[in-house]
Amino acid sequence: MSKILLIGGAGLMGSGTVLDLLRTSEHELIVADSSQERLDRLPRHDRLASVVLDVSDPPSLARALEDCDLCVNGVPTFAGYQMTIFDACLAAGKTYVDYGGMGVYTVQQKALHEHFLKAKVMAVIGLGADPGLSNVLCRACADRLDRIDTINLYWTATRVGPANPVLITPYALSTVLAEYANPSQQFLEGALREVAAQEGIEEIDLPQPWGRTTFMFSQHSEPLTVPFAKGIAEKGIREFTWRLALPKEDHECWKALVRAGFGDFDTPVTVPGGTVKPLDVLQAVMDRHRERRRPDIPTQDTHEIHFAIGVGEKDGKPTRVTARVTGHPNELYDDYADAATSMNLSIGVQLLLEKKPVPGVWAPEEIFEPADFLEEVRKRRFEVSIETVSLEGF
Repeated sequence: MSKILLIGGAGLMGSGTVLDLLRTSEHELIVADSSQERLDRLPRHDRLASVVLDVSDPPSLARALEDCDLCVNGVPTFAGYQMTIFDACLAAGKTYVDYGGMGVYTVQQKALHEHFLKAKVMAVIGLGADPGLSNVLCRACADRLDRIDTINLYWTATRVGPANPVLITPYALSTVLAEYANPSQQFLEGALREVAAQEGIEEIDLPQPWGRTTFMFSQHSEPLTVPFAKGIAEKGIREFTWRLALPKEDHECWKALVRAGFGDFDTPVTVPGGTVKPLDVLQAVMDRHRERRRPDIPTQDTHEIHFAIGVGEKDGKPTRVTARVTGHPNELYDDYADAATSMNLSIGVQLLLEKKPVPGVWAPEEIFEPADFLEEVRKRRFEVSIETVSLEGF
């Protein structure tokens, strides 16, 4: 069995990936994190070791990489260490995997493909749910079309139950703020084009419990890789977009926070007593509020859906392919902050370790067979469907 190093592996996403790897594989795990307190919350297991690691210290990072076969980068993108860990894996000759980072470093990472190829090192970037699973769904659509006009990608979640008096972040706070504040790159009319934050509004009727849902463009990595991938680019694709929809009540809160200035969450502001980062202040206030209102936080069921819609031609006929993965509440997900993201990275890592590494820097749609990947998704109690419809006569 292989040794997997998970840097930042005691965080929200990393700890979930640790759980899935322990439950579904025989690999040995080494979790490296900057916080001993977070490490202490991990389960005790004879295949799990842990170490406190400062990734800003190059010798310490190099030593951590010595004793592994594959490294998972679970450090939040906006912490600023994505390329540090990426470059360290190249230098150490270790397979690299990350959860993705909204496209912030995607172009830089892909630009180093030839360096990884020459060094015979493999990297797979953006291997969570979105990106990750989402890229695989796009590949599933593309493989069922002879010519591609458009692939449009969507993710949404909703909660069912009593109203929550506390604003809960679905993932890292910095990520949500960036999605609402930053412009995004979308592939439109055959080229990447920058569009303003919160543009690209589209309403889609979904089954319950979502109903009619309003999506918007947001910053993500999929448009930077999918329309350029082999097997997709040469089929003539002219449009590729990624849209997000958070629960309506949360959506309005995030819009208001960005209007208030929290979209620039990293630039320090001066306050009595010194300077602080807006992100740190907002996170502290939200954490305090959540703790104070803990008795009032109701039980809510979360439902999410990831889907890609590809339109083009098959066998000379206009055709639409829709690939979906749906998640409903399940007891298997109780120990996870985000089961889809954590589990999908675990799936990807296990599939990679079953085969000989392919040197280079790859996105998920370039390296995984959809059938193999989606079968593992089904095993984790997500619903998977792929529907092909002829548009003749519509």
